[in-house]
Amino acid sequence: MKYQISGTTMQTVEIDLAPGETVYSQTHMVAWMNDRVKMDTHTGGGFFSGLKRSLGGGSFFITDFIAEGASAAQPGHVAFAPRFPGTIVARTLAAGESLVCRKETFLCAEKSVTLELAFQQKLGAGLFGGEGFILQKVTGPGTVWLDLSGEVVEKELGHDDTLLVHVGHVGVQTPEVQFNIQMVRGFRNVLFGGEGLFLANLRGPGKVWLQSMPIMILAEEIGRHLPERGNSGSSSIGASIGGAVVGAVLGGILGGGDN
Repeated sequence: MKYQISGTTMQTVEIDLAPGETVYSQTHMVAWMNDRVKMDTHTGGGFFSGLKRSLGGGSFFITDFIAEGASAAQPGHVAFAPRFPGTIVARTLAAGESLVCRKETFLCAEKSVTLELAFQQKLGAGLFGGEGFILQKVTGPGTVWLDLSGEVVEKELGHDDTLLVHVGHVGVQTPEVQFNIQMVRGFRNVLFGGEGLFLANLRGPGKVWLQSMPIMILAEEIGRHLPERGNSGSSSIGASIGGAVVGAVLGGILGGGDN
């Protein structure tokens, strides 16, 4: 298997599959493929597997892309594209190695990689951590491709190293990183700082991948710049179109069923 990530703000990953190789994705992620790739859509283990995946922000169904009819000279070829501007991160996991991901992060993976639920262990992190109690976890062996929003910054945390992060900017972390929530200190910071009441407290050892443009912040900015509803026809039309755009963005984020 070979792959290439192309693009800048709207990236794609193109994967060449040798005969018999398989990758899978959640629904609505494939961009193009050649005629040597066969699609097989299923629940990934039955009704409850699909339901659990939906609770974790994924889709009820997954699709396998299998290189049938491929050869060494003519491999199967399939490409995937995220639904929002961002960066694709490729990670080859050893057997038993895992990553904990926020919702909407999983793009595609080799068939040997498992996608399952992960849970916030602490009440505060689940209530105020931006993603609720349910997250996603991918486990090797194999290569997984993850989609983070905006640009990506990687941080390696040593033992007891602490990083305070706006909760929306946390994209992926290794399981050993402790994720807690702490209140913003200072009365004026809370009232006028614009950062909300809580920050994520990430404590090492481990590695985190931070994203520069969380989807929810993008949706809020789009909504803030939309024209207000007025009596004029143009304003009403603009507001209606803008409302539909924001509604679609928020629906995709909060619903999670189509991603």
